[in-house]
Amino acid sequence: MTFFTEQPVTAADKTFFQLRKDIVEGDIAAGSKLSETELSTKYAVSRAVIREAINRLEASHLVERKANVGARVVTLTPEGLIELYQVRESLEGMAARLAAQNMTDGEIADLQALLNSHFDKVQSGKTYYQEAGDVDFHYRIILGSKNKHLISILTDGIYHLVRMYRVQLGMSGPRVTTAFDEHKHIVQAICNRDAELAEMLMRRHILYSKSSIENKLNL
Repeated sequence: MTFFTEQPVTAADKTFFQLRKDIVEGDIAAGSKLSETELSTKYAVSRAVIREAINRLEASHLVERKANVGARVVTLTPEGLIELYQVRESLEGMAARLAAQNMTDGEIADLQALLNSHFDKVQSGKTYYQEAGDVDFHYRIILGSKNKHLISILTDGIYHLVRMYRVQLGMSGPRVTTAFDEHKHIVQAICNRDAELAEMLMRRHILYSKSSIENKLNL
């Protein structure tokens, strides 16, 4: 089972992880053109390493290539959000259902502890930022599904694009407190082994998040 918090194996991995983080967090702006020459200077690696990283980012849906334009960071749009969150709602709803059935008592206790550790951030009311990987509430539930195909589709396929929308547009303002409360109710349903309720609450949570982000995109 792969964690995004694992140590990079090679120098190329390290560059890829850093470039991915910079895109997700907006240090490299959405929609911006990616120059191999400029990035190789910035990250102090060869253009071949940058080219490999860009190819991997394209597979993660964070970068797109267009004829006569080259590689660009994806643009965050209302249309892209709707399509992405339709898939996310369905698949993460399923993950929550399976997590209620398949997580061990110890894993559920760890999930509750993780949520408790987020409480101080939420109390400030300013932001609800979660690092990638096993310190991310949603990632833990995805792993808790114990379905390797579902885990692969979500973590390898759309996880970081979802994070890009969440980090840049969805983790601040009044939504912080309500999102945290929704997380609490999801954990309670999983703890109670109520698979149907866990799925319903997760799907509703993602719908609310989509609406919040959509409002910001349309401003």
